[in-house]
Amino acid sequence: MGSTFHGVIAFALMAGLLAVGSLLRSRLGFLRASLVPGSIVAGVIGFILLSSDLIPGYGPSDFTALAFHFFTLSFMSLCLTGGAKPANGEAKQGIVGGGLWLTLIWTASLGAQAVIGFALMAGYDLLSGSDLSPLLGAIVTHGFTQGPGQALTYGTIWENDYGIANAAQVGVIFASLGFVAAFVVGVPAARYFLKRGLNSNRESTLDADFISGFHAPTQQPIAGKQVSHSGTVDSLAWHIGLLGIAYVITYVWLTAMQPLVAGSQVLSVFFSYNLFFIHGLTVCVLMRLAIDRFGWSSKVDDDTLKRITSGSVDFMVVATIMSIQIAVLSALLVPIILVAVVVTLVTFLGAMAIGKLSGRLGPERAVTAFGCCCGSTGTGLLLLRMLDADFSTAVPKELAFFNIAIIVANIPTLFFFSPIAPMLGTWKYLAIFGGYAVVALACIPLLLKWQRRRANHPPSTEEPNPT
Repeated sequence: MGSTFHGVIAFALMAGLLAVGSLLRSRLGFLRASLVPGSIVAGVIGFILLSSDLIPGYGPSDFTALAFHFFTLSFMSLCLTGGAKPANGEAKQGIVGGGLWLTLIWTASLGAQAVIGFALMAGYDLLSGSDLSPLLGAIVTHGFTQGPGQALTYGTIWENDYGIANAAQVGVIFASLGFVAAFVVGVPAARYFLKRGLNSNRESTLDADFISGFHAPTQQPIAGKQVSHSGTVDSLAWHIGLLGIAYVITYVWLTAMQPLVAGSQVLSVFFSYNLFFIHGLTVCVLMRLAIDRFGWSSKVDDDTLKRITSGSVDFMVVATIMSIQIAVLSALLVPIILVAVVVTLVTFLGAMAIGKLSGRLGPERAVTAFGCCCGSTGTGLLLLRMLDADFSTAVPKELAFFNIAIIVANIPTLFFFSPIAPMLGTWKYLAIFGGYAVVALACIPLLLKWQRRRANHPPSTEEPNPT
């Protein structure tokens, strides 16, 4: 049985470090002040231990697969969760409008980061005499705007199928730097808006629970409902079982399709296990539609699924940072830092400028979009909570629309062009991703016009009226 422990202990190490990192975050003043999540603290500790050879028998590669699967689980559980319902007469059209602003920022960021990263890496090659692939710079967009899972997924495809050396590792490094950028830049920006009273939620403050990282005993919220009797099956096990069904269906689907598409290079990439998350989220969307259609929604608790999503994101962050290979980071430190700094600056300025145009909830949308473009939706929510502690504005619900809209709006780039980017060539790649950014920015006047028309002839208020 001893041979079975290696993978289990790798997961146990992550879990233990997550507990230690969260406790340190709650105890050390400088970590509390930074509001850095415990998962990042845990990942950094793990990275230092692995880089110093202080965890015998384990290396960064032991955590790469865990990062991939926790990323996949986070997406699949999110898609299995029911959609948010407008409450208290809330204007659905208002939420769509705000969600479109968030989608516009994210789409523009996706294209702009790719072009900037590509150009900077090509420029670095020219000045230094290096022979690095410009796509090592372009993958910053998958690490920043999309997050660790996609960076690892696309990087692995580029590396294994097209020979782009270290693409997966560089993508993971950019993803880790994206989380750092979100908090190093995003937290001061949120505090700026908060101190000047520019946020809409006047009751929002940095409460003690948020700063400490743990809820006081009298303030601990209830998360999730027991939908199954424990005499039959534990409710958490039931929900994990639903995800297990989706996982198996996705695996069987890909296994069956791969021999059928073996003759096509593009389709072979699309139906590879590296893009498991795309097929998995599709399966979960269809499962959720079936659950709602047949009246089984009472047997699924959305709060429990949200906990699974959040927990998977925490483990994904830890595994991502622990997956960094110090040798790759050291060898490419200068171009990686150059790309990360410029992309952070451009993304921040773009989010602030476009967010300001979006209307009354501009500050909230700006910091939220910046967080989403440097890490994940969870990062955006954490920054939003600084300005909207009880999530009473429409922005959290706009994010629900946003998560669907960005996938629909970016199907060509995310599902077709990104996996085969090395096949496209320089000018075609820049035209596609740069074109997407230009189209997104060109939509700003249209969205402003629609916003003014709604203001002059409002169908309903953007947020619920107090009763």
